[in-house]
Amino acid sequence: LIGTQCWMKENLNVGTMIIGSVNQTDNSTIEKYCFGDLLASCRSLDSGGLGYGGLYQWNEAMQYVTTPGAQGICPTGWHIPRLEEFVTLSDAVSGDGNALKEIGLHSANGGEGTNTSGFSALFGGFRSSDGAWREGDNSFYSWISSEYVDNTLFADYRRLDYDSSTFFLIHNWKTFGLSVRCIKNP
Repeated sequence: LIGTQCWMKENLNVGTMIIGSVNQTDNSTIEKYCFGDLLASCRSLDSGGLGYGGLYQWNEAMQYVTTPGAQGICPTGWHIPRLEEFVTLSDAVSGDGNALKEIGLHSANGGEGTNTSGFSALFGGFRSSDGAWREGDNSFYSWISSEYVDNTLFADYRRLDYDSSTFFLIHNWKTFGLSVRCIKNP
């Protein structure tokens, strides 16, 4: 519970792992990437993994709908956050991205995590559109359930970096593989 919202404490980790060089498809299987094509990247810290959770292309995360606030791949009673829900999260920590990062997570230029919120963000990187792994151990990324200005190719996400306390709002290709942090339905 952060402010008035209930967030998952870890990134979502559901589905069957596929290799990063292959795009996720609209089929009857939820597909996920694990950073570096290593299953341990997806596993929780409690089970001996790195704790990053799965990485998903936007359409897969949303389960091929474009409605902001859709359940997508989140469990029943939860959904992919809308932009305004991430704004409320940021407001609850007074805009301090360090309050969302795991304790001690990187400390360059004022970017050390304090986790005073309990959000426990870990830096798990992302899968770029060309299938390459990027920003491992440098950044946290999480999809927002909205397209960027109704664009069929881009969607919004939030990012935390190792060297900043800013909680960035970014948009990029929907074919990136990013984390999903679900929020409980009100």
